[in-house]
Amino acid sequence: MTGRRLALLVAAGAVVWSVAAEAQPYPGRPITIVVPYAAGGLFDTMARIIGARMGELLGQSVIVENVTGAGGIIGVQRVIKAKPDGYTMLLGTVGTHAYNQSIYRKRRYDAVSDFTPVTLFSEQPMVLEGRKDLPANNLAEFIALLKQNGRKMQYGSAGVGSTTHLACALLNARIGVDVTHVPYRGGAPAANDLIGGHIDYMCGNLGASVERAAAKQSKPLALLSRERTPLMPELATAHEQGIRDYDVVTWTAFFLPKDAPKDIVTKLNEATHAAMETPAIKTRFDAIGVAGIAPERRGPEYLAKYVVEEIVRWEGPIKAFGLQVD
Repeated sequence: MTGRRLALLVAAGAVVWSVAAEAQPYPGRPITIVVPYAAGGLFDTMARIIGARMGELLGQSVIVENVTGAGGIIGVQRVIKAKPDGYTMLLGTVGTHAYNQSIYRKRRYDAVSDFTPVTLFSEQPMVLEGRKDLPANNLAEFIALLKQNGRKMQYGSAGVGSTTHLACALLNARIGVDVTHVPYRGGAPAANDLIGGHIDYMCGNLGASVERAAAKQSKPLALLSRERTPLMPELATAHEQGIRDYDVVTWTAFFLPKDAPKDIVTKLNEATHAAMETPAIKTRFDAIGVAGIAPERRGPEYLAKYVVEEIVRWEGPIKAFGLQVD
């Protein structure tokens, strides 16, 4: 056999193998969920809980990959650059798909056109929590403390542009104080410094805040949503304590790169919500303060519309209160 003929046969074999691989029913190999935040935090925990169940339902492993930095932007860009074949999926949040579109004076990506929406699957309120020895026991005392000592104090977050950053920055703006922001590479390291007393307060996600409060590691001061939660029934909302029309809810959703096939979107949508309806998964999510989304809000069409609405909802206050950064 001549070298030329052998090369042609090898090339033909490669084409046949490629076509056969593409013809395999989806998914034919492991799926990666990119979490744009640090390991050990709430989003990472959520992805691992739901990803394990989705893997069982889809018959393939679902791997969680933490790609951190820049308030979630680095992980987001990792997914934007991936093939739209259903094997790389982003765990997106109100931070990556609403706040980040306004907080930076120059957008790093387009949360609407750079992605294929899959499904909105959870939401939870946030909690204003101080270090355990903070000399304030409610929002009124906290406001008085900040107005007197704000320039000497520090608040932490999971990074610039993250939900934990914007929730507190917006609260500070509503109070009328300027407090030093200390950004971390994720919510877990920020919480560790709160527990250690190295920062004065943070705006944490409900599930993790409940655990810290129960262990007397931090002091919850206000629930940052309109309604109270059964996980912290005694904790009054910021709205109840005098800051009207202040509502910060962390939502999570799955996105694929733009132009992902509709049948793959449908399969991942169905698998996500089958996972969320699994009793054991619901119990675990309840324990960390995460509520599943109602069926009528689960479709990719709803998520596409919701992202647009959320961008508009947060653009006004972010610009009005001068929260934009370069």
